[in-house]
Amino acid sequence: MNERTLAVRVLLAALATLAPWVAVAAETPAVAAGAAPAIPHDIPADVVVRSFVKAEDGALWLVLRVPLTSMRDVNFPVRGPGYVEIEEASELIEDQAKVWIADYVALFEESTRLPTPTVVAARISLPSDPSFAAYDRALAHVRAPPLAASTDLMLEQAMLDVILRTPIESAESRFSIDPAWAHLGLRTTTVLRFITPTGAERVFQYTGNPGRVRLDPRWHQAFLRFVALGFAHILDGIDHLLFLLCLVIPIRRFWPLVSVVTAFTAAHSITLGASVLGLAPNALWFPPLIEMLIAASIVFMALENIVGKTLRRRWVWAFGFGLVHGFGFSFLLRESLQFAGSHLYTSLLAFNVGVEFGQLFALLFMVPGLVLLFRKVMSPRIGAILLSALVAHTAWHWMTDRWSALTAYNFQAPTYDAAFWALVLRWVLLGLIVGAAVWGLSVLYRKLSARLGETLTEEGGMGPEASVQAPQEGDGEVDRGDRKTD
Repeated sequence: MNERTLAVRVLLAALATLAPWVAVAAETPAVAAGAAPAIPHDIPADVVVRSFVKAEDGALWLVLRVPLTSMRDVNFPVRGPGYVEIEEASELIEDQAKVWIADYVALFEESTRLPTPTVVAARISLPSDPSFAAYDRALAHVRAPPLAASTDLMLEQAMLDVILRTPIESAESRFSIDPAWAHLGLRTTTVLRFITPTGAERVFQYTGNPGRVRLDPRWHQAFLRFVALGFAHILDGIDHLLFLLCLVIPIRRFWPLVSVVTAFTAAHSITLGASVLGLAPNALWFPPLIEMLIAASIVFMALENIVGKTLRRRWVWAFGFGLVHGFGFSFLLRESLQFAGSHLYTSLLAFNVGVEFGQLFALLFMVPGLVLLFRKVMSPRIGAILLSALVAHTAWHWMTDRWSALTAYNFQAPTYDAAFWALVLRWVLLGLIVGAAVWGLSVLYRKLSARLGETLTEEGGMGPEASVQAPQEGDGEVDRGDRKTD
């Protein structure tokens, strides 16, 4: 057998192997018609869920819009360059809406969990459709006939609109929802609009799974939620805890500790409330500025502990930096007030109470730990220097990083219009409140120090330096350089 004959036989064998695949492709209608086969898709990176909730006609209704590609159990049929086959895909979407949406939401009437909602209607929509601007328009749109089969709609741009329904006892009840839709994308943001029985609209916006959201909470429900939020926030905020630690490192007596903590509490309560009520600047650079100043406050207090300056005015520094930390607390609170319902002031008070509980909880560990350290391990002066140096090192890196982030903003001179002068007036009002608080604390500390026999400060208030004037029983040796006499 020559080489030419061998090559011909190899070619014929190859063609025989490919013949069944060619025949199947020729018999496939989609390929014969020039359509592309169904193609898989990845998890969408950023998903926005737009939804309405309303109780009417003996049921709780949910109307939602999500990207079609969030339904990942099926490869939707497409044609041409990736246009959705509307008719074929429409036969699949109700089952997918149940699996990916309805089965992941829990609804409650008062304290009773409602049945899993059923899919009433579903349709594929254009991304430019404006129906979800209002509840009635969205409801009518989902119930309307589907898009024409000839519509050229790319799969990655297609929207899935769904109506869910579950029976209820009364539209006047208070409802809760636990929407676990974070799985619809790598980062899922939900805009939830609750239509109250009076027709008012309450808007919620959150990322991921928020847990159980009370759509119309009672005052005690809002109070407990925000107490827990404030408590968790102070314990999660390592920068706030380090500042608190720097405040109490040189203080080992009860009343001086009370004076410093009270001043810090009063200050951050003022700016926390002021920020929530709209007295703080709303510029984009303001939060980075506050974060940088919080780190700077930690560095300052740590260095003061190392230098060992007099502690007579420590409550003043605690008050001044507390104003900054209050703005820091407010950034989380302003994002969470959407869950307060109509109880704005109750939630503000509750969040502040939670922050105070968190501070007290932290002090329950800080103060005994410092006492034990200074009694059993090292002298108070050496211990204060070492701890403060570690804290200062950490906070210095925070401060430099945050300064770099702050300087990335483009600062411009303000426009001297009516809005600017209104902001100035608000800040003047805030300044008057701060001045009144400083005066009140000064008078209070003078009276308490006179009554309790404590040392008066040079500028009013109780002298925290009393903590280092005389060693307490069991404190061990105290450096003579730390002792001061009046």
